[in-house]
Amino acid sequence: MEPGETLPPYVIVLFGATGDLARRKLFPGLLRLWNAGLLPEVRVIGSGRHSPGTDEEFRAGIGLDGEKGWEEFASRLTFVPSNADDGSDLARAVREAEDGLGDGARRLVYLSVPPGAMLGMVRMLGDSGIADNSRLVLEKPFGTDLESARELHAGLQEVYRERDIFRIDHFLGKESVQNILALRFANGLFEPVWNRQNVCYVQIDVPEEIGIEGRASFMESTGTFRDMISTHLFQILGFVALEPPVHVTPEQLHEEKEKVFRSVRPLDPSRVVFGQYDGYRDEDGVDDASTVETFVALEAFVDNWRWHGVPFLLRTGKAMGATRRTVTIGFAEPAMRMFDGGAEHGPPSELVLELTDDPTIELDVRAKVPGPSLRIGRGRMRLDLAESFPDDEPLEAYERLLLDVMRGDPTLFTSTNEVERLWELCDPVLADPPPSQTYARGSFGPAEALELPGPRGWRVG
Repeated sequence: MEPGETLPPYVIVLFGATGDLARRKLFPGLLRLWNAGLLPEVRVIGSGRHSPGTDEEFRAGIGLDGEKGWEEFASRLTFVPSNADDGSDLARAVREAEDGLGDGARRLVYLSVPPGAMLGMVRMLGDSGIADNSRLVLEKPFGTDLESARELHAGLQEVYRERDIFRIDHFLGKESVQNILALRFANGLFEPVWNRQNVCYVQIDVPEEIGIEGRASFMESTGTFRDMISTHLFQILGFVALEPPVHVTPEQLHEEKEKVFRSVRPLDPSRVVFGQYDGYRDEDGVDDASTVETFVALEAFVDNWRWHGVPFLLRTGKAMGATRRTVTIGFAEPAMRMFDGGAEHGPPSELVLELTDDPTIELDVRAKVPGPSLRIGRGRMRLDLAESFPDDEPLEAYERLLLDVMRGDPTLFTSTNEVERLWELCDPVLADPPPSQTYARGSFGPAEALELPGPRGWRVG
């Protein structure tokens, strides 16, 4: 919590509490917030169709035994089975935990379930009374297409007020993504050149070295386009391309992002590449004839005054040659060439934002090479935020977003209008997808994708 900030006690109900996301991110994040004194008094109730056993067995299965503060925090964790048809036992446990926390306690319901199960679970929350006095966090994807997204939204409106619905996209919780706003709008150096007169391309590149890591069921039902493009990568595009809001408020930021998404030109199918890594069909749980894409690269255009004609190149995939979260802004060339030497004919000046948990910002420019002759080479200016602010501890994305839900701050969450507009853009591709081209593990995707940016190529790889 911020100095002087007081949050009410919370009962956190976590569906999917024995899943991968909960073990890797949610429980470690809650523990770190607890150790840092940022959490109010809480009770955490895990839930799902199948019980992991006793509460002690549930806590042991999380895998945080021995971590600082775990024993004290774990005493606040319990598990109660539930499903879309019956939430009575869970509702009773929520009321008892709330009574134990005293007056003013609130509820936070975290719904980490497949898209097909989400609507039934929301209705159960309403019927059982668990939704009362609660804020609801939804994990992406928000539906599987425009029709299902609208159906989900209509079902949510029957149970929750819009201000109590938080559609989480953890990329938006990263310090580095938020820093895009600070870099642009807090520095007179960048905002004047952040437009089509000075920028010749933008690359948003999120390759991953890992494969599907035992998540065959998710990949087979969702695919990379739904999992990454219609959510994470387009959301980053929104942050890069938005117009300056008058104030950095949730309403104005969402309004400006929605304007960007409304300006995105319908995607050209000939500029969308799907790929599937070699050996994907051999993974446990994958159909022998699967055509599901594990890789996507595409070109998008934002047809407004600021960005008309500037290509936004998006790429992401599994089993690739590196794990990166990189935004590259390529700047226009000088009007004339006046220096001898090959460097002037190489890549243009680039601003590179590494969207990692330890973010860096690099500016690649041409400069004189030290020595007796006037020779031009490539130099780099680098800002390491951890070094620049050594006394400040960043929050991991899920930690920041969980805290924002308790604060009731929707700034870094996704609005209904954004979700539906992005499905409008993505549905035509999903209705007639390009064939998935095979690419080698450890590569950077199919040859057609490598050619998408033209002679410049991708910065990563």
